[in-house]
Amino acid sequence: MSAASVARLTIYLRALNSLLAEGIERVSSEELARSAEVNPSTLRKDLSHLGSYGTRGVGYNVQYLNRQVSLALGLSLDWRVAVIGTGNLGRALAGYSGFVSRGFEIVAMFDADHLVVGTEVGYLRVSSTENLEAVLKRSRANIAVLSVPGPAAQELCDRVVAAGISSILSFAPVVLQVPPNVQLRKVDMSTELQILAYNAQWAQGQDLGSVSQGAAGPLAVL
Repeated sequence: MSAASVARLTIYLRALNSLLAEGIERVSSEELARSAEVNPSTLRKDLSHLGSYGTRGVGYNVQYLNRQVSLALGLSLDWRVAVIGTGNLGRALAGYSGFVSRGFEIVAMFDADHLVVGTEVGYLRVSSTENLEAVLKRSRANIAVLSVPGPAAQELCDRVVAAGISSILSFAPVVLQVPPNVQLRKVDMSTELQILAYNAQWAQGQDLGSVSQGAAGPLAVL
């Protein structure tokens, strides 16, 4: 399954969760596609990778499809997350209640600042990055989130990988190098804001100078 299809599965799951919360038991592909803001044929193609769960003229059983999409995304497994970097972003991530309902448990938090180490964030005590490997092993973390400054990111990433973690989400503003067996996802908020600014100028009919002389229009996907 392509990365784009996997990304859309998360959107379908969010839509299905909303339907369950409303007490809706069945949904057509057209209705689900509308909720997910995708083309119905795209939705049907994506879901066909999981099996045949819909019935023509009847639609999908919402609860059953929700379960199958969750299984496909690995959300039935035990995901134990370590947050490395306890600044504003790290604390916000640790405090987000939506993780637990989606199968992610924050089990460890780290920081290099000795004034922060030992303080509590929610129900967790912040550990020192000096003890990174030992705490990762003790907490049985299997996903790491890096919310650290760029200069420190690669060294910490290397240590996380050496500790046996092969799934990493990075908010660091640098390109990280990881072995082929490691899954790395990067979230660069400054880049996303720049794309929003670019698209906003097009939407507002602003004069983009040289861009207006040859560009095709706003960027939907980078």
